Amino acid sequence: MQWVWVLGSLLALGSLGAGKGQKALRRKAIGGWPDVQEEEGARESLVLKHLQEALELAPFQGPKSTTPGPSEGEGAQGEEDEEEPTAAPTPSLTPSPTPEDAISYILGRLTGLDSGLHQLHVRLYTLDARVAELSRGLQLLRKEARDTREVLEALEEGQKQGKRDRGRLEGCLKGLRLGHKCFLLFRDFQAQAAAHAQCGLRGGSLAMPADQAQMEGLTRYLKAALAPYNWPVWLGIHDRRAEGLYLFESGQRVSFFAWHRAPLDGGPGAPTPHGPGHPALGPDQPNGREQENCVAQASDDGSWWDHDCERRFYYVCEFPQ
Repeated sequence: MQWVWVLGSLLALGSLGAGKGQKALRRKAIGGWPDVQEEEGARESLVLKHLQEALELAPFQGPKSTTPGPSEGEGAQGEEDEEEPTAAPTPSLTPSPTPEDAISYILGRLTGLDSGLHQLHVRLYTLDARVAELSRGLQLLRKEARDTREVLEALEEGQKQGKRDRGRLEGCLKGLRLGHKCFLLFRDFQAQAAAHAQCGLRGGSLAMPADQAQMEGLTRYLKAALAPYNWPVWLGIHDRRAEGLYLFESGQRVSFFAWHRAPLDGGPGAPTPHGPGHPALGPDQPNGREQENCVAQASDDGSWWDHDCERRFYYVCEFPQ
């Protein structure tokens, strides 16, 4: 809006300068030359003031008059000659600022503003080029980061696969081979879920004896490994899904059981199903209901006991041969 105002003011100044001569000649013929000059100067000053306000420029300063003012002596002499008729004032010989000077001043300021805008455009172009260069560099960094992440993921997967292969090899070399399976005992106290996870990292799972022959072979292996002590060892059997529905960790339903049964009371020193002098180890299993949903095998006789899944026992893993 300021630029529209400036253009309108410039046109007004032009029309004012064009009609100034004609109006001045007509009024001079009438005899009012000083009044005409004062009126025209007032209009020019008003237009210049509006232009300066629109452009936010400093007030235009014209050349200052050097005509000395009246001295004290002249003032005194004027008082004495009050009765004499005063002559008509003559126009000042000092040139006043013309509309052409004001227009030249304004055009010079506009030229300076245009030069400043050009410099700003050059700097903006430089910044745009720098931003584009940084964007390309950022894209390259993201691509390199993505490639590095993929390499790391491949290395981690290779490491896990190597650990699984090593675990299966170790299970079959150090453990018990039964048919197409290998069993290996780990003397590390873990909860049932944590034990199953550790077996998975080694390439196997918690032991899941599929038949009576595997159960008897696992019983002999654990008894020989932990004798003369009796330690419970986690198996991959639970009834977490439904009470009384026992499943292997693979999801297959258990087809046979080896639950502990309380010994018969045949008198002091009488033989029991667990051997002579075997203490009464507890009631018939399972007896924990919803509080005990995981199965552990006793290392001395191979009987099954249900326990809280958060208890920490040894565990035995099985690996494919």
